[in-house]
Order: sequence, then C-alpha cells, then structure tokens
Amino acid sequence: MSISPAQAASQELAGFKGKLIGPNDSGYDEARSVYNGMIDRRPALVALCTSADDVSQVVGFARDHGLPLAVRGGGHHGAGLGTCDEGVVLDLSLLKDVEVDPRARTVRVGGGCVWGEVDRATNVHGLATPSGIISTTGVGGLALGGGLGHLTRKCGLTIDNIIEADLVLASGEQVHASADENTDLYWAIRGGGGNFGVVTSFLLRLHEVNTVVAGPTFWPVELTAEVLPAYRDFISHAPRELNAFFLIGSVPPAPPFPEELHLRKVCGVVWCYIGDDTDEAARLMAPLLDGLPQPLLHGPAPMPHPAIQSAFDPVYPPGDQWYWRADFVNDIPAEAVDAHAKFGAELPSWKSTMHLYPIDGAVHDHAPTETAWSYRDARWASVFAGVDPDPAHADLIKRWTVDYFDALHPYSAGGAYVNMMMDEGQERVRASYRDNYARLARIKADRDPDNLFRLNQNIEPASGS
Repeated sequence: MSISPAQAASQELAGFKGKLIGPNDSGYDEARSVYNGMIDRRPALVALCTSADDVSQVVGFARDHGLPLAVRGGGHHGAGLGTCDEGVVLDLSLLKDVEVDPRARTVRVGGGCVWGEVDRATNVHGLATPSGIISTTGVGGLALGGGLGHLTRKCGLTIDNIIEADLVLASGEQVHASADENTDLYWAIRGGGGNFGVVTSFLLRLHEVNTVVAGPTFWPVELTAEVLPAYRDFISHAPRELNAFFLIGSVPPAPPFPEELHLRKVCGVVWCYIGDDTDEAARLMAPLLDGLPQPLLHGPAPMPHPAIQSAFDPVYPPGDQWYWRADFVNDIPAEAVDAHAKFGAELPSWKSTMHLYPIDGAVHDHAPTETAWSYRDARWASVFAGVDPDPAHADLIKRWTVDYFDALHPYSAGGAYVNMMMDEGQERVRASYRDNYARLARIKADRDPDNLFRLNQNIEPASGS
C-alpha cells in the first residue's frame, strides 16, 4: 500500500525541526487556509518551516516526489497562489525574526514576517521601509512582486530597498543574493516574484519615517467625474513627501467615521504626508481641496506610521471573498473617468473598491531594466477588487470586477502589478514584464530549469538555455 505525502515526509525528513501537517491531522483546516475565502484548496502536506535548513528539506522533498510546491508567507495573494491541491505548501510563517540596526538604517526580516511586525519594530527607532497598505500582508509576497504603498513616492518601491536576500533554490542550495553576489538572482527577485527560490531572509533599507499626517478625504461617489480628474492633475506635481492614492468605495460602518456616513458610497483620497507638520501637510493638500466641492469628510491627522499602515486591517480581515483585476495606467482620459464613475456607482458590496496607486517620484529614479519591475514609466497601478464576506455573493463581486476591468483595460499601459493579478495566463504575465521577460526566462532556466516554483505569476524557463 502506498503511503501519503504527509506520511512519507514524516519518515524522510529526519532533520526537519518544524511541523508537518497532513489531511488527517488536527489543525489541518487552519493550516491550509489563506487570506482569500474564495480559495479552498486541499494540499497533501503543509510544512511549517523554522529555518533555511527546513526549507531546503521541503523543497527537496517536493522536487524528488514530483509534487506541486506552493510557497506561503502571509497568504494574501488574491489568486491563492500560496496553496495548492494535492501538493506541498511550504509555510514560512514561523520565520519571524526582525532585527533592526538603527545606525546602519537597515532591518533584517525573516521570510515569514508580516508587515505589521516589521513596522512596529522599525517605528521604535523612527524608521520605516516602503510596504503596502494592509499590515497583515506577508513581507515576502509583497516585496518580491514590487511593493506599492504609502511611502512609494518618497522612498520608492519595496524592491528598491532590498539590499540583499537569502534564498533556497530548486536544487535545495542556500545562496545569498546582493549587488555583489549572485547578481542575476538579485536582479530577478526585485519584481520577478517567487519564481527563483524561497526567500528566507531580507535585508531592507530604512528611511526616517516616524509620525505622518495621514487619513482619508471623501466626497460623494456621484462626484467621481469631478474629483478624479482633479486628483489626476494634482498628484503628478505634488512633492514626494506627499503620497495620495485615489479610491472608490464605501465608508466603513464603524468608528472613527461619523455614523451618518456609514456605508455611504464615496470617492476620495487616502493621504500620507511623511512628516509631523500639520500646517505644511495642509498647505500641500490645499491645491486639490480648494478646487473641489466641500468633502463629506477630511480626516488627515498626525499618527505613527504603523497606524496608517494598519488602518485597513479591520475592514479586510482574513476570510472575505476576494476577486481582483489590475492594470498599469499612463493616463486617465475623459472616457476612462466616465467608466470609473459608472462602475463606482454600481459597487456590488460595501467592501468592494477601486484604488489608483501613484507610480512616480522615487520610482521614476530607476531605469526600467534596473530591476525586474518593468513599468517604471507608468503613472499609476489600478486595482479593481470585489470583496464580500458572504460566499453567496462570489459571482456578483467577480462579475463587477471583470466588467470594470474590461471597461478600463483599453486605457491601460498593457501589463499589471503581479501582486494584484489573478491567475490570468502567460500572455498577461509576459505583458507585465515587457522587455525584461526574456532575461527573467533565461535566469529561470538557469536557476529553476524544471519550473518547480511555478505556482505564482509564472515565468517559464527559456528553451535552449
């Protein structure tokens, strides 16, 4: 009688220090779950690793047994690419070390950390590194795909702040990647996702970021066609210290929002001014606000950087149904504005949303070929997200998301931010890397020729390499 992968792993991984969980073990349903409640997969084995040596063993086990291998950090990816059916989930969540060097302005982060853990540790020293906008997001998944968030315009993408990384390759070999060592990997992991190995540790650059002036400004969603063009024209000329992404959504039904605004559909801006000078922040925001009708709410206030980083956490806890689409955007013509206004008025649930994240400032200081991230010349990353806690509404939020995306895609730059894509096929992956794809495919052929790391936005190994 053949034995299960979980049984085989318990016999073969003699030096494994972590925890192996199979379908018959207690805690299996919790161990296999990911952030997106729409994803329900049943791996043959979940391996919780405690070290790079554990990771090497699990990689070798999946490779030698011909099993699909999914790598999970925070488990946030919309397409559920951190899990799989009948394969191995390599779970990094126990690799939690965070070591801040305030004098060098660096932080060493274990591959299983989430951003909230990093933010809290660095904020003690008045420092931060760019990340996303939800603090429960895994460091590894966000960082390897690019890293857009509240600090982007001033401090760049997360990948622009990766100094070095430790990886386990498909061969099981443990390597170090930096500007001086394994430079092909160092280039590829900065935007190329999890295609090249399992990152067990990052060394990230830190910036002076302590108190920020942050929060939302909301207008009625009916004013989208007026507010969006004003934002479009404003943000390109704003100083780098002022980040502001545009959103369409609903006011959360909880404090600190006034009860009379709860669940009201709105358009607006989420601000993050890097500094504690409220007068200066107000001065820099004024050119947008002064040209528009009185907002329903203007809420920017001084707060520690981790506070704005975690502000969306209560709105989007694990387990909601999610369906995403995304695009890079160079311009927002009148026809695109009209489409945003139309679909914003038709939000299918209060948690569903659209965000436009600015890509300019420090991001444009780097050439398109400097890292795997190709769209250095884009101006925004758009994301359309249908979200609802009720599985019965899954088809509704998916239909709205796809229709919204289809209406706006003709005005896009072509590709998309891979961290916000579903499993959309090779054509979309290639479009998202443009001229960098061929180089990535050659590195993939050298480092992972059998495409063991394929459960991602996959870069296929170049043939004949």
